[in-house]
Amino acid sequence: MKTAILVIDMLNDYFQDGRLVEFREILCSRINDLTDWCREIGFDIIWVRQEFKEDLSDAFLIMREKSISKTIEKTAGSQILNELVRQENDYEIVKKRYSAFYNTNLDEILNRNKTQQLIICGINTHACVRMAAIDAYQRDLKVIIATDCVNSYDEDHHNISLHYLGNGISSLMSNKEIKNKY
Repeated sequence: MKTAILVIDMLNDYFQDGRLVEFREILCSRINDLTDWCREIGFDIIWVRQEFKEDLSDAFLIMREKSISKTIEKTAGSQILNELVRQENDYEIVKKRYSAFYNTNLDEILNRNKTQQLIICGINTHACVRMAAIDAYQRDLKVIIATDCVNSYDEDHHNISLHYLGNGISSLMSNKEIKNKY
């Protein structure tokens, strides 16, 4: 089954404070482990970045209303963490909303490559990871949530979202379980 891995929003701005700071090193290590293995067996790697204009004209409503300036284009905050190993033949898409599918070229990449299954990792489980998983499921893609490689600034919503996603929308699997499957 043609598989791709989607790494969502592992961006500098999201690891500056709060709960995710303590998980940065382990998340990066586990994502690198999984993406290295995926490259070895020929899976496509797709990095997803959320990015907005400085004036927030392309940001979603609450960001504009509250003047939340995170992941602003051409700033270090909108860039993928340096610890994550990327390669030239990896894909990168920029999104403006929670879902990696909304107004991006993700569908085009997946269709062109005849992708049938997505392994999803990154942050935040309750928002961007969850939306990407639901949208992938709605496109009849098999979805695996790499449980070692997802987290959220909100632990309760992280756990609730994993429970929800694991009840039919996706398979919840550790890195070891994913590797054993193939």
